[in-house]
Amino acid sequence: MLNTLNRSLMRAASRVRRAINQNMKVLSLMIILLFCPILLLGGEVDEGLATTSDVYAQVMQIEKELFIIRNFFGISQKAEFREIRKAQLKPRHVWQKTYEIIVKINILRRINSLPIIEPVNMEPVLNMDPILVYEQTQRILTELRIVRFRLGIEGEISSLEKFSNKQPMDVYNKLKEVSALLDVINGSEFTPSYVFGEAMRIYEDVNTILSKLLIRDLTIPPEKLLKVTPGDTQLTALFLLGKLSELEQGIGIEGVDASVFFQDEPNPADVFELTQVILAELQVIKATLGIRHVITQAAQYYTQKTPADANQLLGWSLLKINQIVTLR
Repeated sequence: MLNTLNRSLMRAASRVRRAINQNMKVLSLMIILLFCPILLLGGEVDEGLATTSDVYAQVMQIEKELFIIRNFFGISQKAEFREIRKAQLKPRHVWQKTYEIIVKINILRRINSLPIIEPVNMEPVLNMDPILVYEQTQRILTELRIVRFRLGIEGEISSLEKFSNKQPMDVYNKLKEVSALLDVINGSEFTPSYVFGEAMRIYEDVNTILSKLLIRDLTIPPEKLLKVTPGDTQLTALFLLGKLSELEQGIGIEGVDASVFFQDEPNPADVFELTQVILAELQVIKATLGIRHVITQAAQYYTQKTPADANQLLGWSLLKINQIVTLR
């Protein structure tokens, strides 16, 4: 698989070099635009309304709501998950994790014959304040209480606890535990079809960036490989996240270390998590380029998709991002 991707990247790079020779003035202008970040984007931060510790406290309330739902269904299984360690996570990564929670609430609704809701998305912002993540926790709490009302699940959660000195990584890991608890309640994890839906969102965001930069897309879809495993798709997603990190370094954005998300034996849920990290990075890149009013749409509902489908689509996005990186 790696050889196939490398050959595709080499062919893409060759086509990009030809395009540069044909239209150097236009592409030079795009490089100037790309590597001079827009730093004067105001109005994105509401200081002091909520801290990361406040967000953590709300996630604890979410967990309590889920305990009531789990007990209602007579489930005794505990949630198992792997914490992220030594990662410089930002509120944007935590926000994307809350999106994952809402997707899983939709699975809970579908299992119980309730119409699904469209997960909330937001305009790209350059510096995400914890208050925006706090807002998401309130949406999640509201949706869980609606589910409880519809299913006749009674019970009261304990009072809000106070926390201090919590960091985004603490909130992220607590949300991972909440996500795993929802898997226990739903009796299932994400399938490759859900991963494909997120890969499509990534693909559309990447196309938006190329369009903004007026870069002609010279890529073609990479070969759809047979017998692809979640491990293969994880590697493709990590390569894509690595390329985005290269791009971010060039435009003054502090990215995230992709290696902390690597798993020896990943499943589709682990790959789904990587897609959310990628989407978080794409949002800050969009904000830096001034693409502030193009909101990434929620994923469509797909069925019968395989790891090969998601791997091919993520590989195509990788080729597209590589076009931009090669202009440095």
